[in-house]
Amino acid sequence: MRSLIGSHDLLLVTLDTLRYDVAADLVAAGRTPRLARVLPGGRWERRHSPASFTYAAHHAFFAGFLPTPAEPGGHERRYAAAFPGSETCGPDTWVFDAPDLPTALAGVGYHTLCLGGVGFFNRRSPLGAVLPGLFAEAHWEPEFGVTSPTCLDAQLDRLAEVLTRVPATQPLFTFLNVAALHQPNRHHLPGAEADSLASHAAALEYVDGRVGRLFALVTGRGRPVFTIICADHGTAYGEDGRTGHRFGHDVVWTVPYAEFTLHPGEW
Repeated sequence: MRSLIGSHDLLLVTLDTLRYDVAADLVAAGRTPRLARVLPGGRWERRHSPASFTYAAHHAFFAGFLPTPAEPGGHERRYAAAFPGSETCGPDTWVFDAPDLPTALAGVGYHTLCLGGVGFFNRRSPLGAVLPGLFAEAHWEPEFGVTSPTCLDAQLDRLAEVLTRVPATQPLFTFLNVAALHQPNRHHLPGAEADSLASHAAALEYVDGRVGRLFALVTGRGRPVFTIICADHGTAYGEDGRTGHRFGHDVVWTVPYAEFTLHPGEW
């Protein structure tokens, strides 16, 4: 990633609460064709999240601790806030002398943009202002949140508006937190009266139907876009008597991950 800073725009998308097993099953069944088009090898990578809920996971992500590959061994990080004793930085790691990624990117000329989804980005309380407060520009409204059946559409409408104001000569870091997968998600499955794995899957199909527009928007500035898409954590739907997240369980810790470069004109 070190060699991309300055020449590439950057896109980080967190599909909040997306389970790895659901993501993997849907891409294998051909139910998320647009995501399959960009996933390396047409598959999600299985990784482990550094945290079991949104607030903690995103603090880790912004410090450079993205989900860790599930296979044993040392894994070089893409970017990292410098601190003594780190053993996972390598020659390709972009190491910065700042507490978080948005601050570091702003320091080298990037415009930093946050489009929040779940409540930890809503700026309605001091706690809800912490994560969006890391960015030069941050947006949230109820239509972006968990109760909206068109949350990603609303976020992309705002992104299209914002992009017209960012100079084409300035590199851009876009962070998008997608709320569709998070409970409640039953509104994505017609006739559903409760959240379930099926409605979780239907929410991912909804997202897949909109990612083409996302990719077209971010590449429309004429720059290549280094992209990371992952979940921050998973969630339980009754496994071992558990519902939700913020506890230790394989369906919570195991998340899908992908990274790739988008090029202008592909979408």
